[in-house]
Amino acid sequence: MKRFLISSCAIAAVTAGMAFAEPTGVFRQAHELGFGALSSLDPISKGRVFQITEKLMSRLVRPDMDGVPAPDLALSWTANADATEWTLNLRQGVKFHDGSSFGSEDVVYSLNRLLDPNSDSPARSAVKMITGVEAVDANTVKLTLNIPFADLPMQLMDYRLRMIPEGSGDTIAQTGIGTGPFKLEKFDAEGTSVLVANMDYFDGAPGVAKMEIIGIADGQARLQALLGGQIDMESGITAQQKAMFAASDKYVLQEIPTGNWRGIVMRNDVAPFTDPRVRKAVRMVADRQQMLNLVEGGSGTLACDIPVGPRDQYRADLSCPQDIEGAKALLAEAGFPNGIDMDIYVATLEQTWPMMAEVFQQQAAPAGIRVNIVQVPSDGFWSEVWMKKDVTLTRWNERPADQAMHEIYLGGAKWNESFYSDADFDAMLASARRELDFAKRKGLYVKAQEHLQETAGTLIPYHVTKLVGTTARVRNLDAVENMSIRWHLVTVD
Repeated sequence: MKRFLISSCAIAAVTAGMAFAEPTGVFRQAHELGFGALSSLDPISKGRVFQITEKLMSRLVRPDMDGVPAPDLALSWTANADATEWTLNLRQGVKFHDGSSFGSEDVVYSLNRLLDPNSDSPARSAVKMITGVEAVDANTVKLTLNIPFADLPMQLMDYRLRMIPEGSGDTIAQTGIGTGPFKLEKFDAEGTSVLVANMDYFDGAPGVAKMEIIGIADGQARLQALLGGQIDMESGITAQQKAMFAASDKYVLQEIPTGNWRGIVMRNDVAPFTDPRVRKAVRMVADRQQMLNLVEGGSGTLACDIPVGPRDQYRADLSCPQDIEGAKALLAEAGFPNGIDMDIYVATLEQTWPMMAEVFQQQAAPAGIRVNIVQVPSDGFWSEVWMKKDVTLTRWNERPADQAMHEIYLGGAKWNESFYSDADFDAMLASARRELDFAKRKGLYVKAQEHLQETAGTLIPYHVTKLVGTTARVRNLDAVENMSIRWHLVTVD
């Protein structure tokens, strides 16, 4: 077997050196109640509370501080010559929270559960090229793919691809059993969930004895909870709120460039957005730099309606200046010489959404696009508004280029929020996955992004520089993106 790609990053010695023999203190964090009472601990469900699952369960592969695939439950991985078979070598001696041993049979179960054609998990699109999962022995798993795919380890970093015990699918939503640094003591979807330190965690005992994850739907309420000392961390701080943290020694503020984005999404299956000319016109009216300045205080990276982050190896170099006259011409060509009316549904779940909608409302008016902003409750936004109403605000965390385009735009994908359907685009993604030559593969992904810029129904004005605030008592929290915080290293004074 020829080795196509190997990753066997050593476990950093500093991790062992920073482990704490006796966890102390309580760390408190909020989650947004996006799915309300339907929230769960099933990592592949739409309603998963990732602020909890990321601490309870481990992945096979996790991102390192630079977003590069690094070992988690898989210590190394190799591929055959055409990247259609991948072999994963697992950690030995790892225990689940219930005391059972982790092994290859748990990987087979966890992946097959996700790959089940009847699964309604949006995470399935990330790995659906896997057609076979085989336990070679207790600590080795072989994955068989239906296409060559050189970037499979990047897909395995998905924050939802957590390993659970064999046969636990019917109970995992409430038990949350995993191999992560914390164990579940109590789950309350709409109240306070309690986690306790897992002293048997394979990377060392956590520094915090207990974590409380509290449901707070409104962004302003979460900010007030941080300022009042009810929580220790909030990652939705706006540029306008930055000054109050900089002037106080009670808090620490981290600024993190990311591939995360906020945007306005139109349902492509609802008139007038069934016409790609209308969709493009709506996107052309945006002055992205002005929007970034007003909404984010200028802190971020301009985007041209593609979901691929600025540091991604496959990102296309595109331009997207505001073009009011061009937008008016496209609308007239599509049969709307007097413009269009559109309702945009907005919640305060994300603090920057209302301002983004207001800025867009002003920018769109000269092109004859009359925007009506409809305020809706934050509680249940993801289950009652998103993918239900014609136009809503949206947001996504950073994903590798292939995964982002598959999950957000592939025809039939569970989280294809704009209901985008384009056979040519789907074919481009399929060709890119099969291409083993990096330069050619990049060219195909760039072509796919250019196609989205012409035809898609999502206005993505910028990628955000995330502002994460913590109370000053929190130590060792590197708030990097891609769900790669090393939670067992965190301590509180």
